[in-house]
Amino acid sequence: MNLRILRIELRRSVAPWAGAVVVAFALAFLHLVPGAWSRGTTLWTAQWTSMALWTRFLLLFLWPLAVGLGALQGLRDHRSKMAELLASTPRPARHRAAALAGTTALALVSAFGLVLLVGAVRVLAGDAAYTHFGWLPVSLVGALALVAGAVLGMGVGRALPSVLTPPALAVGAFVAVSLLRQTTDAAVPSSAAPNRLALLSPAVSEVRQTVFTLSASVHLGQTLWLLGLAATGFALLAAAGPRARLLALTPLLAGGAVALLLLPADPRATYVVDRAAVTQVCDGPVCVTAARQARLAGMAGPGREALRLLRGALGEAAPVTVRETTVPRELLGEAERSRDALLVDFGDEVFGGASGERLTRALTGQGLVPLCHARSSAESGTLEEAVAQSVAAAWVLGGELRPLDGTMYTLKDWNAMARPVWEELTALPGPEQRQRIGALHAAAVSCTDFPFAALTAGRVQ
Repeated sequence: MNLRILRIELRRSVAPWAGAVVVAFALAFLHLVPGAWSRGTTLWTAQWTSMALWTRFLLLFLWPLAVGLGALQGLRDHRSKMAELLASTPRPARHRAAALAGTTALALVSAFGLVLLVGAVRVLAGDAAYTHFGWLPVSLVGALALVAGAVLGMGVGRALPSVLTPPALAVGAFVAVSLLRQTTDAAVPSSAAPNRLALLSPAVSEVRQTVFTLSASVHLGQTLWLLGLAATGFALLAAAGPRARLLALTPLLAGGAVALLLLPADPRATYVVDRAAVTQVCDGPVCVTAARQARLAGMAGPGREALRLLRGALGEAAPVTVRETTVPRELLGEAERSRDALLVDFGDEVFGGASGERLTRALTGQGLVPLCHARSSAESGTLEEAVAQSVAAAWVLGGELRPLDGTMYTLKDWNAMARPVWEELTALPGPEQRQRIGALHAAAVSCTDFPFAALTAGRVQ
């Protein structure tokens, strides 16, 4: 296809509109619709991997649009009543199909690339110190998915020339992708469908932890499946008779069969930890992952101060290092705990935007009362843990009792529980106060049912 044909096809086809829809929808969704992609550590422009995965998540909506717009393009010859005339010309049908499919593919890839370019500029403008190219396969497969969906839609639109074909295909594609959609309720995303079947969907699950990425077997299996879809679509677009249309299904079936053999059956082999991203980068006893190396400078001072305070309060039971947690867990599941390390989860808003004295207070509270139930954009922990951390931190720092910034509970609820406990604790003799703080720490580390009861001499609030 030369430039002249490309210009003609751009004027005659819906390819420019398809590209414009992809760009407009994707950027409007990511910037205007609130969600995990627009805040916290999983912000879509926080890291390269999160950018790639969130744009792949958008295929839940963009892929059905591409299929429907492709089907609309496939009706062009039927709408113009030129099908018989074009069939009588000496030019092979595959040439016309290549010009039509190539133009649409170019428009969709350019549109998807523009969305990635916007994300890349914002990632570079942020504090993402961890630069890598592991995100490229995720995005390349996403671009291929849009092309394959559009070409498949064109082929089906030409084989079934009805005004109902584009909307029916778009709705059918959306239903299929939604049914195969993976959720993040568990430590590893899962679906109601078998894992291999769910991975035939071009969309991925929501991003909960930026240190996870798709495995190589997923990239390979999905690529072969999408190439089969594209080949079937192209064959249907160029087919001249019923037999040719039937044979056109061969690439789809072959690609699907090979993909199902390659795609992992175990969900834990779908998303794998990026080993380079979770490498610990340390400043003395304070460590963060390479993915959040930019946070280390602001963590080092408060981290050392928190360890000093904890040593004075807990003695030999105090943690000796501060490090970022990297262990996957189920949504609403127990958080990782350690007797030797003060574990930090930057998905917790208490740490996410904290610095200086506020960060020292948050680290001290976490070191004294390690969370049994994590706090994040999707979880709130428990009020008892929030109160226990603030009370323990105030006791160690010797200052005013106040809630930790970033928890999701109202000041009224916090006050109703914290003030009586604080007044009871500070009214005790010094040795008994220290004993209760030590008992609270021991209960929190072991994650017994009611660690908060240690502050109230066994009375559960």
